[in-house]
Order: sequence, then C-alpha cells, then structure tokens
Amino acid sequence: MPHSVELISTISAALGLALVVGFIAVRLLKLPALVGYLVAGILIGPATPGFVADVHLAQQLAEIGVMLLMFGVGLHFSLDDLLSVKRIALPGALVQIAVATALGAGLAWLWGWPLAAGLVFGLALSVASTVVLLRALEGRGLLETVNGRIAVGWLVVEDLVMVLALVLLPALAGLDGGAHGAAAPSRPLWLALLLTLGKVAAFVVLMLAGGRKLFPWLLWQVARTGSRELFTLCVIAAAVGIAFLAGTLFDVSFALGAFLAGMVLRESELSYRAAEESLPLRDAFAVLFFVSVGMLFDPRILIEQPLMVAAVVAVIILGKTLAATVLVLLLRYPLNTALTVSAGLAQIGEFSFIIAALGVSLNLLPQQGQNLILAGAIISIALNPLVFQAIEPAQAWIRRRSRFARTLERPADPLAELPSGVSSEYLTGHVLLVGYGRVGKRIAAALRERGLRLVVADENRERVEQLREQGLHAVAGDASEPATLIQAHVARARLLVIAVPDTFHVRRMIETARALNPGIPVLLRSHSEEEAALLQQEGAEVYLGEETLAAAMIGRVLEKAAAPASGH
Repeated sequence: MPHSVELISTISAALGLALVVGFIAVRLLKLPALVGYLVAGILIGPATPGFVADVHLAQQLAEIGVMLLMFGVGLHFSLDDLLSVKRIALPGALVQIAVATALGAGLAWLWGWPLAAGLVFGLALSVASTVVLLRALEGRGLLETVNGRIAVGWLVVEDLVMVLALVLLPALAGLDGGAHGAAAPSRPLWLALLLTLGKVAAFVVLMLAGGRKLFPWLLWQVARTGSRELFTLCVIAAAVGIAFLAGTLFDVSFALGAFLAGMVLRESELSYRAAEESLPLRDAFAVLFFVSVGMLFDPRILIEQPLMVAAVVAVIILGKTLAATVLVLLLRYPLNTALTVSAGLAQIGEFSFIIAALGVSLNLLPQQGQNLILAGAIISIALNPLVFQAIEPAQAWIRRRSRFARTLERPADPLAELPSGVSSEYLTGHVLLVGYGRVGKRIAAALRERGLRLVVADENRERVEQLREQGLHAVAGDASEPATLIQAHVARARLLVIAVPDTFHVRRMIETARALNPGIPVLLRSHSEEEAALLQQEGAEVYLGEETLAAAMIGRVLEKAAAPASGH
C-alpha cells in the first residue's frame, strides 16, 4: 500500500480486538469489560508475539478519550458543585498524596533505590486514573451524588498537584544531577513554581470569566443552523481544542482543560444535548485508553519480580484505600462516603505513566520502577470493580467490629443532629426532605413559600452548614443509615421526600422510615422503569423523569390543540 496506515491499523486492531476480548470477558468469564480491553492491549503490544500496534499513536488516541470523558463530567458539574466539597477534597487529596508517596518511597528505600527515585515512584502511585474513576462512578449511578462530587473534586486536586510535580521533577533532577547526569534547571525552582501557578490561575480565570459567556453563545449560534453535524463538531472541537490549548499555552493537563471546558458549556441550555452528542465518541476513545495501557505492559515482570509487584499493588489498593477512608471519616463524613471515595481512588493510571516516563527520561527513576508502575496500574484497574463490590460487605463488617469507625462516624457532631433549640412542635408533622440538589432545592423552596415545616437531610456537610445559616433545619449524614433519619425525626414526620439521584440505598431509607413511622407516605424520583416498579412495590410514590416530563407536555399540548385557532 503506497501510503502509511499506522493510524488505521492501530484503531482497527485496538477496537476490533477489544470488542472480541471484552465480549468474552463479560459473557463467558463474567468479568468486567475493561479487563478484556486491558488484555486486548497486551495482545497487540510489543511484549507479546504477533501483530504490534503503534504504541505512541494509541497513547495519543487514549488522551482524546480522557479529554472527552472529563469534558462530559464538566457538563454535569458547576463551580458551586466543586466549591461545595472543597473542605474535604482539598485536604483529603493532599494528605492522601503525601501518605501514598511516603509508602512508595518506603518500598523504594527497602529495595535500595536512591531517595529521588523513591519520591518519583511514590508520587506515581499516589494519583488515580481519571478514566477508571469516572467510568466506575457512571456505571453505578454515583457521578451526580455527593459521593461522586467529592471523588471528582478529589481528582481535580490530584491533577493540579501532578501539574506542579511535572515542574518540580526537572528541578529535582538538577539537584541530584551529580549522581544521574541531569542538567541543572534553567530557572530557579521558586520561579518555575510561580510561573506554573500563574498560568493555571490565568487559564481558570479566562475560562470562568470569558468562556462562560463566549462558548454557550457559540453553541447556541451553531444550534440555530439546524445542522446536527455542525453541532456535534462544535462540541467535540470545543472539548479537544480547549484541552489542547490548556496544555500547550498554559501548561495545564489536558484532562483539567477539558473539564473546565465542560463546566463553561454547562451554562448553556444545550448542555444536555452536548453531553448526548459526545457520548458515542467518548465511549469509543475511553476503550482506546484501556487498550493503550495494556500495550505498555510487559507480563514478564509478573514472573521475574512477583513480590515487588505484589507490594506495589498493596500500596495502591490497600494503602491508598485505608488512608482515604480514615481521612474522610476524620472529616466527619459517613462511612459509605469514605468507602466509596477510597474505592474509586484505589487504582492508578494516565498521570502515573507521565510521571514515570519523565522520571526515567531524567534518570531519576530506574526502568524497573516504570515497569512496576505499569504492572500496578494494570492489576489495580482490573481489580477496581471488585473493590467497589466489596463496599457493602466491608461497610457491614466495619460497623460490627470496629469501634474506631463508629466513633469517627458519629461522634458528638453538631451537624449530625438538629440544634437543641428546635421546638418539639416544629418537629411534629413536618416534611423530611432527603437531598438538597437541583431537585431538592426546588422542592424546599416551594415548601418554604407556603410556610410548611421542613427538615433536610444531606450528606454534604458544607451544604448543611449553609442551610443552617439560611435558617433551615438540616442534619448531615447518610440517610440510608437509621441514625440520620432518627436525628431528622422521621418518626413524627408527615411525609418523606427522597430527592437524591442515587436509588441504590433508597429501599433501606424506606425500610427505616416505615419501621419508625409505619404510615408515612414516601415520594421519590427514579431514572428507570425497572427501578420505579421495584420501589412502587415498597408502597412509594415514584416520579420517573421521562414520564413526568411527558405528562406535563401532553397536558400543555392538549390545552393548545383544543384552543380556538387564531387568525381564522
């Protein structure tokens, strides 16, 4: 063939083999599809015989998948959503990075590596994969819950720290240059850090100040043409183009740039259509990410250094999970939040590969360290679905056995119970609202306008503090736990309204409410007919999004259609 076909052969081999092996994993082996994608990457990688795809091309295609995925997340998140979890995401991410880095450096010290190598190695083990975390949250319907917002906020902080780490590594190599032959840094360390922080701040200000007006306006102008192709092109161009400019002009990671692009486009009324149009491409390129990870892996290290690999996996899955769980509990969030966030972070991915590659190029990290990081990534990504499945049994076991967890989870916490000054009369015949998100906020506003008594239960501690400052009675906690509903006085409530998008724990909420108040009516929302049918069997009044919207539109359509025609 007269022209180069590396790109075509890489895409066709990656997607085709991922389909076959992913199907086998799901249907025959009952494993998650992503395990099949990773194996497909190993099969077409340089470490196995037969066809070898272009690794560098695959990595670039995978980067597009990361951009589109983070762009889609940004379309569902506002700046308020991120700021609402800053008190847990910021200290939690920083401390967890420090703990994981220390654990990784400790392993390197035991293996006789230099201190600089240990720091790079530990840093690479400390940061979670964007793609894996978001796919896990989306697959379990947790992305728009409080737990999902905390995990995404945590991830954003990790990305920012890694951007700074990429600036620090060349400086570290310069300081350690006598041993490794690295060149001295071209500018002082403090100046490099200051410039990087300045660029990041400039990009964020530019996007939030100018982008929030420009890009929604541009999207609307394209939508007015009536061309679906142009609209899809505008969405993809905005996601990839802004992410690329963020990386090349402002030294911001592609993932963070795409995330902020999604956040500014969220201001448009067409944001949901934008998310829908980008979904097929996003899923396809996300598959390429997992395939590209598999292509980097050399299975021989499992035979040559099994104990070292096991130690790395233990740091990623056990060390990081334990650190994140304890941190979230210490910040007075429920055990379910602690386990969900820590499960999502119990893996490593794209930023780990970037840190490792830079460390090797600067002669800071031995090649063996990069191979161990790749092995840890493959194994932790493959095991991550099992870590999520272990949340429920782990939660039950910890509550039964661990006095420490019970003490941390519900100490003398002023936000976990209503203030003593709330009258008994107010807490009789009130409406108990679980969740104060987009739906709950509107319900609460309507109740307050009519002067009805209201108590709110929400997992987000910052939100509960804000509600109390506004004069609303609210408690912080997981409403699937009896203690939270008890503190909200469900036993004397006239109505329970569950406005959270997470329907996984709704049945437990209903069981607790009915045990304490057998006759209480329950109103809730659902996203699928199957879930709605199950919840209706519990005696709840369920509102399905599509049905409610259709009913409202049908009523208006019939009203308009029955009205006398004007102009005749």
